[in-house]
Amino acid sequence: MSHTIKHLLIGGLIIMTTGVSTATTADAGDLKPTIVNPKNLYDPTPNGYSTAVIAPRGARLAYISGQGGQDSTGALSPDFAVQVKQAYANLRAALDGLGARPDQVVKLTVFVVDHDMSKLEVLTRNVKETFGAALPAQTLVPVPKLAIDPMLFEVEAVVVLE
Repeated sequence: MSHTIKHLLIGGLIIMTTGVSTATTADAGDLKPTIVNPKNLYDPTPNGYSTAVIAPRGARLAYISGQGGQDSTGALSPDFAVQVKQAYANLRAALDGLGARPDQVVKLTVFVVDHDMSKLEVLTRNVKETFGAALPAQTLVPVPKLAIDPMLFEVEAVVVLE
């Protein structure tokens, strides 16, 4: 295996084009992200995410730092569902600050303290409420703790700016 391929595999970057029609290729003049869910892979949309999202050529990207469930006073509810709902409200506020909409988000990374399957319904509901049909690519990372002990959830985003 070549050094380059080994480096890409270790870094987690694999670009698959098999089974992706030419209709899913982003047009250079179109600044909308293109959602790609190849038919030969499991359909992730019921779980609130897409397999891949193509950022248009020449687009500017913004990176939103992890948003936790703190309200405007910095208080954190001890309830996981309340923190998730607030974190997505905070993400929407960060998008507003950029002049961006949820359908411009191409990638989410979510961090869940002590993740178990019971938390997936809460996560899926909130991401679908926030993004509708424009589900970004997403990775869930179970963690033992976050920056502040009472934090149970954090979400960061990559956004295509128009």
